Amino acid sequence: MTPIQLLQLLESVRIGTVSASDAAKQLQEEERAVQVGEFGRVDIDRVRRRGFPEAIFCQSKTPEEVLAIARALFQHHGLAFGTRCSPQAAAIVLAELPGEYHPIAQTLRIGPPIPVRFPGRVAVIAAGTSDRRVAEEACATLETFGAAVDRIYDVGVAGLHRLLQQQQRIAEAAVLVVAAGMEGALPSVVGGMFPQPLIAVPVSVGYGAALGGFTALMAMLTSCAGGITVVNIDNGFGAGLAALTILQAIERGVTEGGTTEKETPS
Repeated sequence: MTPIQLLQLLESVRIGTVSASDAAKQLQEEERAVQVGEFGRVDIDRVRRRGFPEAIFCQSKTPEEVLAIARALFQHHGLAFGTRCSPQAAAIVLAELPGEYHPIAQTLRIGPPIPVRFPGRVAVIAAGTSDRRVAEEACATLETFGAAVDRIYDVGVAGLHRLLQQQQRIAEAAVLVVAAGMEGALPSVVGGMFPQPLIAVPVSVGYGAALGGFTALMAMLTSCAGGITVVNIDNGFGAGLAALTILQAIERGVTEGGTTEKETPS
């Protein structure tokens, strides 16, 4: 709402053509979104609804559009986060706003790092080094919004002893994110060994019949290890955000008097 529109609304309330309650509703609605140029409408109310601000999907946006949206989010939240951000777009944004670019994950954070605020850690497990890009997108998402991360990489099923050597670290995590390409077997193995919530990420890595991640996706969707959650191909951000919502629920249970431990029947 522009200053002129605000004055017009207040004048309408004064002369009685708009009720005070209707004006309040209009103002409340305005506070939920901010117009950015002619191309964007930023959802600044998402923090209230979800606990985390809107993220910027930088791919297919111009650097100038990314900058404008990042500036709007930063002004309202003191933080902005972008995924699939090119080095060129990141350089333009960081010339204007304080932050950091993660070249492997292709993520952009505007604003200072957030201290760890959630109970428990998230173990981000990658089957191979080739899966690291997607795993790092999950890590960047988690760390940007205040989660502690334990990176456990290159422990795929072709050398299962590597995974077994990390059992203690995995067992100590609150939530697991498991990224794998090729045949996508690792989430099923981890899901059969450990009790924590597990978010599986199919990765578009592998030869021919890997089908750009579809083979891994189908393997994870049809896993015989029950309870596995599966996100889209290469969607490290989605996996990270899913893990954050679980941590948020754990935190809510602790702060509101709930318990995360099984109660012993009396």
